[in-house]
Amino acid sequence: MLAVVGTVPDMAMELTVGEVILSGDSVLMAGKSMPVNRGTPALIGAACQILAVFGKTGITAFLAGDVGLGQGSRKIYHHLVHENSLSSVETIVFHYLQPDVDWHNRVLFRLSDMENRPVMVADAGFMYAAKMSGQAGEYDLFTPDAGELAFLADENAPHPFYTRGFILHGDNSVPDLVRRAYHHDNAAKYLLVKGATDYIMDETGLLSSVDGPSTEAMEAIGGTGDTLTGIVTALVHTGMTIADAALAGAKINRLAGFYANPTPATQIIEIIRQIPAAVESISNSKMTPCRFL
Repeated sequence: MLAVVGTVPDMAMELTVGEVILSGDSVLMAGKSMPVNRGTPALIGAACQILAVFGKTGITAFLAGDVGLGQGSRKIYHHLVHENSLSSVETIVFHYLQPDVDWHNRVLFRLSDMENRPVMVADAGFMYAAKMSGQAGEYDLFTPDAGELAFLADENAPHPFYTRGFILHGDNSVPDLVRRAYHHDNAAKYLLVKGATDYIMDETGLLSSVDGPSTEAMEAIGGTGDTLTGIVTALVHTGMTIADAALAGAKINRLAGFYANPTPATQIIEIIRQIPAAVESISNSKMTPCRFL
């Protein structure tokens, strides 16, 4: 089972656990319909598309409403720790959650105690909590953007707000920041750094990078980082290695954007619809080193 853990900006949504599917412009779950615009629904929509291409199903989501105050996030944390709902999880991605070091550690210990520990991917708030707890190295993949990477690289910053200015400075290259993050044990086993160029790295250095196709309008479309995390997580769940999945995912996300012929008004669902065509293009390319199973 692939598990997606995150929040949505709707305080009317109570803690909900169940299978999710993509239907039209919405994610459907337990009788609820959530528009795919950005955030965790965009991640889920992209992951659904990948699994459908590979003839797979079975995404279970752990969702609650949270607008940044933490109530929904704490409900999710409590459920993960105290309910027996993780036993069949093979791959898990943590997305928008209010960082809470204590609850993060309880969830991590629960996962670590599993007989078959799942592949663990973290983005956004949960990635922050992993770094703040000193447990970043327990994760298989982080998917930061450049600003989030700067926080990982700052060994003294207890919170992203306190990332030191010289580390945030544009003169610091992504490879330099990654080396700094690994030196201070603040990175997962693999990093996919999202940006104008996507970098796939581990503690040995640069593994691969992707800088095209470059579609300028995508910079103005909210949710493209969310779709990339969803694509890569789903590819890992199909059996690809993390390094191959990150490289293929970066290419697929960019191609999907290119095929959508976007403008700044384009919605993320229009890019998600192009994921199957992007997968087909990558799998038919003789130039790609990625191994689709």
